[in-house]
Amino acid sequence: EGHERAGTEALLPPGVYTLADLRAFGRKKGWCPYFLARHMMAFANVVVYNYQYMIDPKVSQMVSRELEKECVVVFDEAHNIDNVCIESLSVNLRLQTLDSASRNLTRLDTAIRRVKETDAGRLRDEYQRLVQGLVSQGTLPDPGRVGGEEWLAHPALPEDVLRETVPGNIRRAEHFITFMRRLITYMRERLGGARQVVLEEPIAFLTSLQSNVAVDAKTLKFCYDRLSSLMKTLEISNTEEFTPISIVADFATLVGTYARGFAVITEPFDSRTPNIPDPVIQLSCLDASLAMRPVFSKFQSVIITSGTLSPIELYPRILNFNPVSIQSFSMTLPRDCICPVVLTRGADQMPMSTKFEMRGDSGVVRNYGRTLVELAAVVPDGLVCFFVSYLYMDSIISKWHDMGILQEIMNHKLVFIETQDVVETTLALDNFRRACDSGRGAVFMSVARGKVAEGIDFDRHYGRCVVMFGVPYQYTLSRVLRSRLDYLRDTFHIKEDDYLAFDAVRQAAQCVGRVIRSKSDYGMMVFADKRYQRSDKRDKLPNWITRHLRDAHLNLSTDMLLTVTRDFMRNMAQPFDQASVGRSLLSEAQLNALHQASMAQPAAWGTLQS
Repeated sequence: EGHERAGTEALLPPGVYTLADLRAFGRKKGWCPYFLARHMMAFANVVVYNYQYMIDPKVSQMVSRELEKECVVVFDEAHNIDNVCIESLSVNLRLQTLDSASRNLTRLDTAIRRVKETDAGRLRDEYQRLVQGLVSQGTLPDPGRVGGEEWLAHPALPEDVLRETVPGNIRRAEHFITFMRRLITYMRERLGGARQVVLEEPIAFLTSLQSNVAVDAKTLKFCYDRLSSLMKTLEISNTEEFTPISIVADFATLVGTYARGFAVITEPFDSRTPNIPDPVIQLSCLDASLAMRPVFSKFQSVIITSGTLSPIELYPRILNFNPVSIQSFSMTLPRDCICPVVLTRGADQMPMSTKFEMRGDSGVVRNYGRTLVELAAVVPDGLVCFFVSYLYMDSIISKWHDMGILQEIMNHKLVFIETQDVVETTLALDNFRRACDSGRGAVFMSVARGKVAEGIDFDRHYGRCVVMFGVPYQYTLSRVLRSRLDYLRDTFHIKEDDYLAFDAVRQAAQCVGRVIRSKSDYGMMVFADKRYQRSDKRDKLPNWITRHLRDAHLNLSTDMLLTVTRDFMRNMAQPFDQASVGRSLLSEAQLNALHQASMAQPAAWGTLQS
């Protein structure tokens, strides 16, 4: 309210503002920092926010709608952009969600009855607001556009248009509640009766829905808009409590809108735990380009960049666009401060790999453990390990404990482990850093694709060596993954093995890249799996890693690895001229030359890799 009263005067002074700064400024002025930030986006030169604010249609319609087409959009750390697009358009429904959604409908029905008794005019006025909202989204013709006047000019036409656009069974609020109850009942019966995996396209799902409860795709398209309109009419402010019914509306709107690029998968249990019933209906987006298409069509300059965007040529195919420019820049370093190596054998010359048929072998487990013990004795300060999954990490740590290997590691360094609990992991990270700061040294065990692998930097002495145990493939028996692989093969002609290897290697590169965060930093990168010796895996690593991967550092055994590690750590311990870092940076004259060259070229969106 304070922000609204200030009107056009509600502006921020020039400067750079974080979320904490906005909150402090809002408290001082009595303005809501959320609405202040949205208002100031129209005046800001640079806006930094999460991908979801640009890609997720529900969020981007509120936040990014006012951005001009001349804006330059930069997706940084975009190596996982296709997965972010997939997640933004995918919805999962479980029995708990449907039960909560039913309770939400009961509360909405009670609110509707109360409003009808006290202020029935609000419900009557809702239709007109709903029509205006559909016009603004382009669902109905805009009377201000050419050819649109005749749709809304005649007094008889609006009602006809409304009947044609919004199905009659959801026009009245109480009818919409009844419709949603039928939809939820069908979903609950479908989940309750699930005995085997059912995979179908949206068209097949809609056909079943039509034949069982007489609900058509056109009605489903308007579920989200109709629910949003109803909640605004009822003046419901605590929207978080109505998240379950919103998820159901999201599911209905998406399945009714898209005929291709999605799959409806009903699973009675997780294939990894077949004895535990956990039925779920998944509306899985298979086409990442659906979420990116509005961005490419609206903005004339879009840059996709990341240090692990490799192989770079695959991204235009996955996102379905034609890049104007593809550039890959080498990393300028004042010294050879990274040392990637491929470890294929233990000290007993037994091959090491996390392949399914080998990962349970006691010899492989022992060799991995002995390698970690030896590295803990040689590498100073922090040592970081990444495993292919939580299940594998728990299994191998348990076996190391039984073999006495874990105790040997703790004789050299303290051990901290990432868990799926955010609070526990945060506490473990804090203690890991304290152990490194005190000189005790520590080992942090984490999982590829986890929170730590994506968002935590182990710079300086926190990460002098990182070990990637295995190749972090996705769970290949996942029905969602199998559907997406089939779609990529049929639509974009991307082979299954190519995509799986590309996805696994980019995750591995993201993990090992945690240890090098500045030009003065240094660290070992150990790829501990014999499959990294193959060129089809190694060639997919980023250029800034392969450029330092010497032939002498391939196909190493544990004892050879220790020799390389000792030499590298000894070299890095020598006095280092910090001034030489500045000589590897661009000068002001070089920056000006690049700027003039860019001004001479026509504006275009493209893709580049840093």
